[in-house]
Amino acid sequence: MDNFDLSFLSIRFLDIIDVLLVAIIIYYIYNLIRGTIAVNILVGLIIIYLVFIIVQQSHMRLLTEIFGGFISVGSIALIVVFQQEIRRFLLHIGKNISLKRNRFFMSLFLNKKDVEKDNTARLKPIVDACRSMQKSRTGALLVFSKYFDEEYYQNSGEYIDAQLSKRLLESIFQKHSPLHDGAVVVVDFKIKTASCILPLSDSEDLPLQFGLRHRAAIGVTELSDAVAVVVSEETGEISYAKQGNVNMNIGHEDLERLLNEDL
Repeated sequence: MDNFDLSFLSIRFLDIIDVLLVAIIIYYIYNLIRGTIAVNILVGLIIIYLVFIIVQQSHMRLLTEIFGGFISVGSIALIVVFQQEIRRFLLHIGKNISLKRNRFFMSLFLNKKDVEKDNTARLKPIVDACRSMQKSRTGALLVFSKYFDEEYYQNSGEYIDAQLSKRLLESIFQKHSPLHDGAVVVVDFKIKTASCILPLSDSEDLPLQFGLRHRAAIGVTELSDAVAVVVSEETGEISYAKQGNVNMNIGHEDLERLLNEDL
C-alpha cells in the first residue's frame, strides 16, 4: 500500500495569521456594505464570475470572450462601483488610528482633569442648544467634521464662519429662519456653514420613521469621518450618527460623552 503524501497539509504559524487577517478584512468589509445596495452589486458580480467559469469550462467561445473581457477589467470596475465603500473603509481605519494617537499624546502632555474640564466648557453650548430645541421640538441637524471641505460643504450652504454659541444655533434652526433647512457644519467648535444639503444614505435597512434629517446624518457619516447630531421635529428625540450607525433617543449626558470622545 502506497503512502499518501500529506505534505501539502503542513500549516505554518504565519499561515494562521494570514487567514485571521483576511477574515478580519472580510468582516470589516461586510459591516460596511451590510444593508446597502453594495450587497446586491457584489452578489451580481459573483454571479457573473460563476457564469464565466461555467461557459469557459463548457468551451463556449463567444460567451467566454464577452465575459472574459468584463473580468479582465474587474479590478477597475470594483474600484468604480465600490468607491464609497472603499472610502469608508479607509476612513474607518485612519480615524481609529488618529484617535488612539491623539489620546496617547494628550495623556503624555496634558492633565486628564484639565482636558475634561476644557472639553465640557466647549461642549456646553452644543448640549444646551440641543436640550432647548428638544423641549421646543425644533428640528436640527449638526455635523461635526475634523476638516472643512469647501467644495463639499460650502457650495451647498451659506458660509458663516462664526463662533459657536447656544443662541446662534437656536436662531439658525428656528422654524422661520431661512437657514433652518439643511445642516449646520461645525469644525473646531466654529460654525462654518448652515443650510447645507447632505447626501442621503442608500441603506435599505433604515426604519421607515427616519426622515430626511436622519438619512442625511447617516449619509454624511458614511462618506466622511464626521459625526452628526439630530433633533427630531416630530418627537424631540436626540440621535447621534457615526460611521453610518445611529444611536436613537440619547440623553444629554450621553450626548456630551459621545461628543467628548469623538471631538
